[in-house]
Amino acid sequence: MVPIVRVEHLVKHFSIARSTKALQAVNDVSFSIAPGETLGLVGESGSGKTTVGRCVLRLIEPTGGRILFEDRDLTSLSQESLRVLRPRLQLVFQEPFDSLDPQMTVGQILAEPLRLHTRLTSAERRDRVFELLELVGLRRQLTEYYPHQMSAGQQQRVGIARAIATRPSFIVLDEPVSSLDPTARAEIIDLLIDLQERLSIAYLFISHDLTTVRYLSTWVAVMYLGKIVEMSPTEELFEQPSHPYTRALLSAVPVPDPEVKRPKYVLEGEIPSPINLPSGCHLHTRCPAAIAACRTTTPEEVQVGEAHWVACIRAHELRAQQAWEKQSFPPLAV
Repeated sequence: MVPIVRVEHLVKHFSIARSTKALQAVNDVSFSIAPGETLGLVGESGSGKTTVGRCVLRLIEPTGGRILFEDRDLTSLSQESLRVLRPRLQLVFQEPFDSLDPQMTVGQILAEPLRLHTRLTSAERRDRVFELLELVGLRRQLTEYYPHQMSAGQQQRVGIARAIATRPSFIVLDEPVSSLDPTARAEIIDLLIDLQERLSIAYLFISHDLTTVRYLSTWVAVMYLGKIVEMSPTEELFEQPSHPYTRALLSAVPVPDPEVKRPKYVLEGEIPSPINLPSGCHLHTRCPAAIAACRTTTPEEVQVGEAHWVACIRAHELRAQQAWEKQSFPPLAV
């Protein structure tokens, strides 16, 4: 399937006041997403996930690389040309309450993008607002509510309704369920899947919750210190993770059954500063599988499966040596 979004060698560095150094948030990231697919982007805080999402939408300007949406390079477009594409490129935020204007009713919030980006009449906008509420499972009466009068789950449903109002084909979901309780989280994920099936929307799903990522994503890309270290179809990555960092993330997921034993793969210390990145493989300062060469050799991507890529100089060796038990993950619903 032809990708709707392609990111090629994306780089984003932030300058530091009164310093010649830069914060290297994203370094040479590439991926593609087809219509109706979801790429889950995972990693620790500080790995660069949110920066990638905001660069893809050009909410912040990339330092280098290309971002293609339907084969149009967004990085070469003027703000005026980009504004024409904005209705088809949307974002759902992490904190639903903070992303909604507290002085506007739900009806006004949902009508605003329609007023800015469509030529619908007032009556047509009203009908579309009612349609949006129905799509996200909310009652029409909520059009008169203000954000503070709703639960966090309802607020996020409004945020999702606003994102799909202009019929986008690509949405960045930036930790959209991390602030919700387990029941609301499961309901929102089911809603996102339903909307994707109905509307054939492509998602970039940014999260640190691996259980949710497995449930929603078609592909998973694992980021560490601004780089993608492993990418694979979702089930293959969870059943046979091949990068030490991915194995560490998976082994940290709590198991609901105390009788289930899983291999522990523990990283040492804290994630290094993106201002002073380690030489060679950036993970070598924490990696239990590191060897001397890891300190000096920058790992290239190697293919370990049909569509499974890993950036590790020991990828094939570790994959052959270490069997990985199938993981048991808690269900989304409670």
